[in-house]
Amino acid sequence: MLMPKRVKRRKQFRGTMTGKAMRGNKITYGEFGLVATEPCWIKSNQIEAARIALTRYTKRTGHVWIKIFPDKPVTAKPAETRMGSGKGTLEYWVAVVKPGRVMFEIGGVPEEQAREALRLAMHKLPCKCKIVSKEDLEGGVE
Repeated sequence: MLMPKRVKRRKQFRGTMTGKAMRGNKITYGEFGLVATEPCWIKSNQIEAARIALTRYTKRTGHVWIKIFPDKPVTAKPAETRMGSGKGTLEYWVAVVKPGRVMFEIGGVPEEQAREALRLAMHKLPCKCKIVSKEDLEGGVE
C-alpha cells in the first residue's frame, strides 16, 4: 500500500473538501485520464485496486500514472469503547480528492482499450468519476 515514509505529525485534523481542485486538474503525462466529479477520501488500498485493474486489463502495455498520493492519516477508536481518553490509533491513509482532480492517467494504448481500463478502475473507487481525454481538458476544467 501507498503511505508516506515519514511524517512530521502522526495524527491530523479531518479538514474540509470544499471547492474544486485548483491543481492536478490537467492531463500532463498520458492521453486519457480519470477525473473525480465529487469530493471524497480515497484509501490507499482503493488506489492499489484501481491500479491493478488498469494494468491487468492493458496486459501491462502502455503506461499508467497515479497522480494522487495518500498522505492523510485517519484514526479510529476501537468498537465498544467509551468516549474520551484521547484520539484513536492510526487505521489507514487517505488521499483527499476534490472535484476536477485527475487521479489516474493512461497512455500508449488504443483509445477503446484505455477507456475500458479506466472504466474498470472507476468501479474500484468510492466517488463518481468521468473519463476524459487530453483534448477535453485543454480548454480548462468545467
